[in-house]
Amino acid sequence: MALTLYRQALNRALDEELANDEKVVIIGEEVAEYNGAYKVTEGLWNKWGDKRVVDTPISEAGFIGMGIGASMLGVRPVMELMFFSFAYVALDQMINNAACVRYMSGGLINCPIVIRGPANGGTNVGATHSHTTENIFANVPGLKVVAPSTALDAYGLMKSAIRDNDPVYVMENTLLYGDPLAASDLPDNEITVPIGTAEVKREGSDVSLIAHGRCVIVALEAAKELEDKHGIKAEVVDLRSIRPLDEETILKSVAKTNRAVLVDESKPFCGISSQIATMIQEKAFDDLDAPIKRVTSIDAPAIYSPPVEKEQIPNVSRVVDMVQSLG
Repeated sequence: MALTLYRQALNRALDEELANDEKVVIIGEEVAEYNGAYKVTEGLWNKWGDKRVVDTPISEAGFIGMGIGASMLGVRPVMELMFFSFAYVALDQMINNAACVRYMSGGLINCPIVIRGPANGGTNVGATHSHTTENIFANVPGLKVVAPSTALDAYGLMKSAIRDNDPVYVMENTLLYGDPLAASDLPDNEITVPIGTAEVKREGSDVSLIAHGRCVIVALEAAKELEDKHGIKAEVVDLRSIRPLDEETILKSVAKTNRAVLVDESKPFCGISSQIATMIQEKAFDDLDAPIKRVTSIDAPAIYSPPVEKEQIPNVSRVVDMVQSLG
C-alpha cells in the first residue's frame, strides 16, 4: 500500500469532516477553484461546491474576522492562511476575540474555529513569509495549538481540531506537505489524535530529543546518525500538541534518559523550547545528568539565501553536535 503524504492526509481529514458535519466549511485564499496554494484542498470545491469551500479576497483581517463571527453562530469554519506570517494582520480577531469570547461570555458563546496553514522557515521566501508563530499563540489562554509532524498525526489532529469547541490553530510546515519522510500508512477507518498528547516516535536510553513539527523529522534523522556513528541511543519525543502540553510524556522520557536536547524552529528568545526547558528544570531537575540544551533557529530574521537558511534553522548536524557536547 502506498504511503499517504502529509498534504493528502490533511485533504482526507477535511473531506471526511465536510461529510460528517454540514456546519463545517473551508474558507481562505485560493482554497476553492485553485485547489489551494499547496494543494491541500485539491478537489474539495468540485465535490462540495461554493457554499462549503469558499475563496476569499487577500484580506486576512477580513476573512479571519468573518470566520470567527460565523463560528460564534454555530458554523465550524476551517480557515486557511497561505502563510501563518499573515496572521499578524488578524491578531486582534485571533487573540482578543477567538481566544477570549467563551471566558468573557461566561461560557455562553463558543468559538469552534480551526485556523491552519504553514508556519515555518526553510523555503527561501524571505523574512516576512517565514515566521514560526506557535509561541505567540500558545502564550494566549483560550487557544489550542498543535503542530503535527507526520501525515497520520496531521490527519488525526485535524479531525480533532475541527470537532473541538474551542479555537485550534494548526501549525503545518510547507516542507512536510510532500516529504516522503513525513508520509504515513493511514488506516481505512476514521481515527482521531487527541489534542494534548505527545508521542515517543523513537525509543532510546541516552538522551531525549524533544521536538514538534518538522523538527521531529530532523530529530529522527539525527537519532539514527547518533546511533549508527556514535553508539548514542536517542529517544525522540514528538510534542504534537503545544498547548495543551503533555508534560507527563516529556518528564517520563527525561527521567529515563537523564538528558534533554530541545529541537525547536522558534527563535531562542521566548520560544517553545524556553517553556519546555523551564518545565523540565522545575519538575525533573533531579533526573538530569547534564544541562538542558536547545537547538533553535539562529536569532535573526529568516535569511533569504538557500544555503545560509539551511544553517539558520535546526538541522541534523547541529542536533548531533549538540548531543555530543553533553558528554
